[in-house]
Amino acid sequence: MPQIEVRGLAKTFRVAERLPGLAGAFRGLFHRRMRDVHALGGIDFDIERGELVGYIGPNGAGKSTTIKILAGILNPTAGTCRVDGLTPWRDRRRHVARIGVVFGQRTQLWWDLPVIESFDLLRDIYRIPSEAYRDNRDRLIALMDLEPLLDVPVRQLSLGQRMRSDLAAALLHGPSLLFLDEPTIGLDAVSKLAIRDFVRELNRDRQVTVLLTTHDMDDIEALCQRVMVIGNGRILVDGSVAALRRRVRNERVLVVDYDSAGEAGRVDAEGEGVRLVERDASRVRIAFDPDRIPAATLIGALLAQGTPHDLFIEHPPIEQTVAELYAEHDMRER
Repeated sequence: MPQIEVRGLAKTFRVAERLPGLAGAFRGLFHRRMRDVHALGGIDFDIERGELVGYIGPNGAGKSTTIKILAGILNPTAGTCRVDGLTPWRDRRRHVARIGVVFGQRTQLWWDLPVIESFDLLRDIYRIPSEAYRDNRDRLIALMDLEPLLDVPVRQLSLGQRMRSDLAAALLHGPSLLFLDEPTIGLDAVSKLAIRDFVRELNRDRQVTVLLTTHDMDDIEALCQRVMVIGNGRILVDGSVAALRRRVRNERVLVVDYDSAGEAGRVDAEGEGVRLVERDASRVRIAFDPDRIPAATLIGALLAQGTPHDLFIEHPPIEQTVAELYAEHDMRER
C-alpha cells in the first residue's frame, strides 16, 4: 500500500484585485473585485514507502501548495489525500507527529534562542521520550556537524547553518516521511553538498520517504530516483530522470578531443541519427540518438577517421530538458 495516495487533488484560491492608483485603492474599499486562482487542477499520484521523489515545476505551478496540503497546513478544494492512512487536514495532530517538514524560506526554530534550546522546546511539543530524544539529537548533531552551533542564537546563524539546524529539528521526533520545500535555496556549494549527503543517507539507511521540491536541478540529479513535473496545476511527467529526458529529446552528445586541429577539421559527423553540434580547433561535439545509432557504432566510425586523445558522452542538461517540456506544454495549452 502506498504511503501517500493522492486522487483528484485540487486547490483554488480566491484573491482580491485592485485597480491602479489612488482612485483604484479608494474604489476597492467599497467594491472589491475577486478572481479565482487555480493552484492545483486535480492531480493524482502515489508515493511508496522509502522513495525519494523530486517534485519540480516553475514558480506558481503548485509545488508548495501540494506540500502544504500533504502536511495538513491547507485544505484542498476537491479531491482526496491519504498519508499513512490519515487525511492530513482532518487528522492533523496525529499526522504531524509522523512527518517532518522543512521550508527553505522559513524556520521552525526560535529566532532569539540558542539552537539547543529550540531543540529542547521541540522535544516538549512532540512529547518525545527522553531517551529517544537524546539518541536522535546526538545522532543528528553529529551527522550535520552542529556541535559548534548549539549555543548560538538562531538569528546569528548563516543561511547554511540555519538550514542544517532546521533539518535536524524536523527529524528530532523520528518521522517516517520528510517534506523538503526548497531546502538548498540560496546556499553555497559546501552547504548544498552537506545537505544532499545527509538527505541521501537518511533515505538510504533509515528508509525515510522524502518528497523534495526544488529549482536546483543538480539536487534532482544527485538525489532522486523518480521525478514528478508539475505545470499549471497538473502533473506533466512522472518517472525517472532518464525517462524525463526521453520524454522531450532522446539525444546525447559525444565530445571528441584531438591533439591536432587538422584531425578535428576532417571528421565527418553527419548521417542518420547524427548531427554536428560544434567544431573548434581540436574538439568536435556530435549529437546522436542512441536508439538509431548505438554509441559504440558512432565511436568506432570516428576512430576509423583519426585517433582522439579523449572522448566522453554528455546528457543534455536537465534544466534544458525541463525548459523544453514546459515550452511544449505551453504550446499545447494555447
